[in-house]
Amino acid sequence: MTTTTQQPAPARPGGPTPVAAPAASAAPATTSPCRTGAQALVETLQRVGVEHIFGLPGGAVLPLYDALYQAEGIRHILVRHEQGAGHAAQGYAAATGRVGVAMATSGPGATNLVTPLADANMDSVPMVAITGNVASTAMGSDAFQEADIRSISMPVTKHSFLVTRPDEIAATVASAFHLAASGRPGPVLVDVAKDALTALADDTLRELPMPGLRAAVQAAPEAVRDAVELMLTARRPVLYVGGGCLRANAAAQVRQLAELTGIPVVTTLMARGVFPDSHPQHMGMPGMHGSVSGVTTLQKSDLIISLGARFDDRVTGAKHTFAPHAQIIHADIDPAEIGKNFPTAVGLLGDARETITALVTEWTRRTAAGAAPDYEAWVQRCMDWKARYPLGYDAPTDGAMAPEYVIERIGALAGPDTVFAAGVGQHQMWASQFIGYEEPRRWLNSGGLGTMGYAVPAAMGAKVGRPEATVWAIDGDGCFQMTNQELATCSVEGIPIKVAIINNAALGMVRQWQSLFYAKRYSASQLPSMQVPDFTMLAQAYGCVGLRCERPEDVDRTIETAMAVDDQPVVVDFRVSQDAMVWPMVAAGTSNDDIQYARDARPDFGEDE
Repeated sequence: MTTTTQQPAPARPGGPTPVAAPAASAAPATTSPCRTGAQALVETLQRVGVEHIFGLPGGAVLPLYDALYQAEGIRHILVRHEQGAGHAAQGYAAATGRVGVAMATSGPGATNLVTPLADANMDSVPMVAITGNVASTAMGSDAFQEADIRSISMPVTKHSFLVTRPDEIAATVASAFHLAASGRPGPVLVDVAKDALTALADDTLRELPMPGLRAAVQAAPEAVRDAVELMLTARRPVLYVGGGCLRANAAAQVRQLAELTGIPVVTTLMARGVFPDSHPQHMGMPGMHGSVSGVTTLQKSDLIISLGARFDDRVTGAKHTFAPHAQIIHADIDPAEIGKNFPTAVGLLGDARETITALVTEWTRRTAAGAAPDYEAWVQRCMDWKARYPLGYDAPTDGAMAPEYVIERIGALAGPDTVFAAGVGQHQMWASQFIGYEEPRRWLNSGGLGTMGYAVPAAMGAKVGRPEATVWAIDGDGCFQMTNQELATCSVEGIPIKVAIINNAALGMVRQWQSLFYAKRYSASQLPSMQVPDFTMLAQAYGCVGLRCERPEDVDRTIETAMAVDDQPVVVDFRVSQDAMVWPMVAAGTSNDDIQYARDARPDFGEDE
């Protein structure tokens, strides 16, 4: 494996500038004798470009809220639960490319942020969480609402800071924003003692020295040459495009490389929209519930060009059977990912955008000199799989609506510019399958951690960050009941999201597994949500428009009614079949070769070459 010497990371061309980048060259600010640590923190947020904060106050963080009270240019959005603040910050970041910000008090306020921090860490979402803590003199004494959130959060963040001196606040916060946005993005926590917030402070905005935290930008030239050589000699290559290409704003470069080479493309759950669904080279999504063509293109390849993907177990299936004839080119900005799960023939350490640009340049040079790969038979084979095994679904046998149809119609009527945030479970998979994604940052979901309750607050954050966009939350009745209190936030704050509840009165994916693998023993998976609660009345109680749809012939009209409301949140209770299942499916722990495109129905791939 070949790598480069790490260098400081500049702003990504065409992408969001790391918000703390100006800090390194900013002149020291004049210290005011009346400036507190809390005021220094707020001024730092202003200077790094923060415009929105999602938070919930409490005793330890009140000095910061007091300083925020008259701060110009920052809108604080009062959530109803700190987990909602964290997921809203995630949705804001995922939809805009900017750093999302969440704020909470000490103890339970801070610990309620742990799930969003872990979620952001798994999905490489840039986010800064700011928490207050008890006074430094009380730390370690089991003071009221004391929790060592720095230690608790360290395993699920890029870094966690504890600030006990007022003079450290400005530099630490500036560094947190730089760290969250640079390299492989991720969450950073800044925990500040209450006495540091109230004491007088030097607010010098500088970047803390953080040796070893600089990411490589450009892959080594010799590694790029080796990668292109493998691409030219392969017979069955595939571009395996992951979420790193989304974070690097590399959609245009991915398309350029794909069209230049003619190589088939698969995009992971985290990369939906990075390469257009409608493009003829797109074979679909790989993984447990990927398309047959997406899964099989990877499985039958002889060369996988992985671009910002991490070979998640939900993609590979049983590791020992994954793509048995394929060599791997692995491009990633995180050196820990390269070769972590599978041996790598060539490692490309660097920013995805820059790496793909280098591959394009080298490919162009080599083909101009006479190199001419022949992928025609391979591409035709992939296209045949795509044509023979399209995504589809059967009409429910119980007379209820097909959830796939509901989601498909939402996608068609809402249009390609809509932002969709999904919860976790069956509805998440159907939303990834039956809505077409043509552009990046239109699809938000909890991919790595799989957090139920993500959709509503993430949609709220996305709408705050992109107020011009229509934002739909595609949620299940189980997920919705975990974070629906944020509808109050949306109503009071004027954030008109739209929520589609795919209501099957069950924890759908759990029930599906119980149907397939546990002889229909439905233990603790049934939800009487078609009786209690009444979601339309709940929506109205929160100041939202509440709608219900129970018949297929009413689906379009109901969606159009929801789309016509642009000044209030809308919640639509779609009553769907409880027996619908997500297909295709690779059962957990089995080989991708055993993919089923319907229950007990396996595709015929013909003879291997």
